[in-house]
Amino acid sequence: MSQPPSGPVPEVSFVVPCLDEAETIEACVREIQGCIAEHGLSAEVVVADNGSRDGSPELAEKLGARVVRVAERGYGNALMAGFEAARGELLVMGDADLSYDFREAPRLLERLRAGADVVMGSRFLGRIEPGAMPWLHRYVGNPVLSWFGRRMFRVAISDFHCGLRALRKSAWRQMNLRTTGMEFASEFVVKAAVRGLRIDEVPVTLRPDGRSHPPHLRRWRDGWRHLRFLLTLSPRWTLGIPGLLLATTGALLMGLVLLGPARFERFTLDVHTMLVGSLLVLVGHGALTTAFAMRIYALVEELGPPAPRLERSFAVFTLERGILLGAALAAAGLGLIAQQAWRWAAGGFGPLDVSVTLRPTILGATLAAVGVQTVLASFVYSMLGIQRRRPAPR
Repeated sequence: MSQPPSGPVPEVSFVVPCLDEAETIEACVREIQGCIAEHGLSAEVVVADNGSRDGSPELAEKLGARVVRVAERGYGNALMAGFEAARGELLVMGDADLSYDFREAPRLLERLRAGADVVMGSRFLGRIEPGAMPWLHRYVGNPVLSWFGRRMFRVAISDFHCGLRALRKSAWRQMNLRTTGMEFASEFVVKAAVRGLRIDEVPVTLRPDGRSHPPHLRRWRDGWRHLRFLLTLSPRWTLGIPGLLLATTGALLMGLVLLGPARFERFTLDVHTMLVGSLLVLVGHGALTTAFAMRIYALVEELGPPAPRLERSFAVFTLERGILLGAALAAAGLGLIAQQAWRWAAGGFGPLDVSVTLRPTILGATLAAVGVQTVLASFVYSMLGIQRRRPAPR
């Protein structure tokens, strides 16, 4: 790592992640330095090198940039190391491939000085030059991911994954970012939103990158990683509400035919409907318990938004109470099954009236399965709760 200068502490740090960018890193650093000189900024250039083997860090150092060598691979790792090493209170991040015009950085800095905590560039509010973004990314990938982000986390950002951003170093500390790969871009916006930071957005220009080799971004893999990350941070919509709807529908269907066939004008619902209802209850219950586990994990690892009600629930829904509830449901279910088995034995194990015995048997099996799942989920929640009480990493 280059030694920090001994001179005055700069106001602004430009942080540029780098991995084998020898073709563009010099032009990138010069563009930033030109912006600094033109606008009279008190600033430094920090290049967070993520293991380049093509001489990129040496080229950056020759031009006066301070290089931070980051051994742990990943876009998020590089940026977090760069932010940590930066001396300025105002941070500007952007890629080293010349796809973003760093001469537009002063517009982002103006918003920070005006009170914003985070300023996002928006390619869609700005300009996308011909050949700068593939059609699929421009009209499908980025709009869909940004739509999910806006709906799930209630943040009015048009471009969730623009790489040109500015933030206060104090805001970065407050966000406590954790992800090390491409998900960093999504976590950055989500954390800023759920922590109540002021987020502004300004139009920026996206240019075709200046490299001859393919980009580090992999279209399908990284797009899925971003979407997966957003979905897992919002299990309420992906699992919780669907699970509740399934379980409720299943319970209603079971209750409808529990005492006998439900006859309507054109059709009759019978024991087969009860089987379908049982399936819906089990799938819905599994989705709900998984949603709670995911939400607790996100809370433990400080990946998602705060959840004060969930935190308070740890004092109410303890392992012991979960075991008792699950055991009671399982016992009730097994009792119904045992009752039918006793009737069968009392009849000399002869033929059964399926329409009479199958209904309580299905109900019993459903209750037993839900009870066992509840006990198992209680152990998972308890272990996550224990983990949750560890000191937060610094």
